[in-house]
Amino acid sequence: MLAKVLSLKLPSSPTWYIVPAAAILLLLGLLATNGVISVDTEAITGFLTGEFALYVLVGLAAQLVDGALGMAYGVTSNSFLLSLGVTPAVSSASVHFAEMFTTGASAISHFRFKNINKKLFKGLLIPGVLGSITGAYLLSDIIDGNFIKPFIAFYMLVLGLIIIRKALQKTFVKNKTRRISILAAAGGFLDSIGGGGWGPIVTSTLLGQGRDPRYTIGSVNAAEFAVAFASGITFMLFTGVDSWKVVLGLIVGGLMAAPFGAMMVGRIKRKPLMLLVGTLVIGLSVRTILLSIL
Repeated sequence: MLAKVLSLKLPSSPTWYIVPAAAILLLLGLLATNGVISVDTEAITGFLTGEFALYVLVGLAAQLVDGALGMAYGVTSNSFLLSLGVTPAVSSASVHFAEMFTTGASAISHFRFKNINKKLFKGLLIPGVLGSITGAYLLSDIIDGNFIKPFIAFYMLVLGLIIIRKALQKTFVKNKTRRISILAAAGGFLDSIGGGGWGPIVTSTLLGQGRDPRYTIGSVNAAEFAVAFASGITFMLFTGVDSWKVVLGLIVGGLMAAPFGAMMVGRIKRKPLMLLVGTLVIGLSVRTILLSIL
């Protein structure tokens, strides 16, 4: 499997890296205006330390998982950052802001590798954005995201079991997907409230209904760009972002990994891919439930 991925060539068209490159330039402009980056060589050297390299690796690993399985960028990156000593508040804000850029690269990559169902993508887009903005606003002032995390985790645990059952079925049965707009709005809302959940909730539900893993993961990941961008801007307006070193590290690592995650999702067969997704959802759900109890 790894040999196949490494032997693949990236798309010859430059489209997939033009937007990520522009995103990095935009971020560098923001950093410069905030006094984080200057023409002072010593200041730049102090910014690009070994600690920064660790954040790059975190972003790379999280985006590989998210791009290939359609979920768990937030959980993966948050887990690594917390283990590196980053505080929960800084970690959450950094991940939300970094996702504005990494999900853009992932969306472009999935479009380039033709992993998109356009009808599904359009159905997820607007409701997901509205849900994410609402959730980010409420979390800034009203709702405690930690309170509802166990309930979301239990829902995802059930979905994980359904996905594994579907994967083990000998015949593939696709049920008609209903109320996609409601699912997308709920996924966007809970993603902002709980610090993650767009992929696990939306992807898991759609896969549980028997949809094709490749096009489901690609479409959900593509729509996630708009969802992440909307929530990221909302968080910036109401809470601000100060952890620029963490943010930039996550972005650089995520942009590096995005094309490879999109390639992997088109190469893994339906059954092992659904088993991987189901196992991941169950594991993350159990982890969240245990952390909320202990």
